Amino acid sequence: MAEYINAALQNVLVGGNVNFSESPYPCNKGIVLHRQGSGVFTLRGACNQCFARYKVSFGGNIAIPTGGAAGTPVSLAIAIEGEPLASATMIETPGALAEFNNVFTSVYVSVPKGCCVSVAVENNGTQAVDVQNANIIIERIS
Repeated sequence: MAEYINAALQNVLVGGNVNFSESPYPCNKGIVLHRQGSGVFTLRGACNQCFARYKVSFGGNIAIPTGGAAGTPVSLAIAIEGEPLASATMIETPGALAEFNNVFTSVYVSVPKGCCVSVAVENNGTQAVDVQNANIIIERIS
């Protein structure tokens, strides 16, 4: 299991990734790779079977930033290889600017033996979003 966080407020532009600045429980086995401050994780298919399977869970607080359109949905999604997953999209419609609400999602990711897959949390909405207390947990399950 590996956990990466960013408690600080960050503004994520449309198409941008949520960045993670701290790793209270980093992966010490070399199967989850992450550069401090980046938003991209590399999951390795280091296994004896056909696939390595991971569970990726994200939670955080999101809001419409100053200058945004209140009452308009903001969303984040777990993205695999740069493509946001519809099944892992978190949508929130705050009624006012800087009104934070909590979002969470979880998804299983299969990585073929000997390959790598990149995972990120992407702003797949139509406007910038403020993110605070971002937390991602990546668990190798098989």
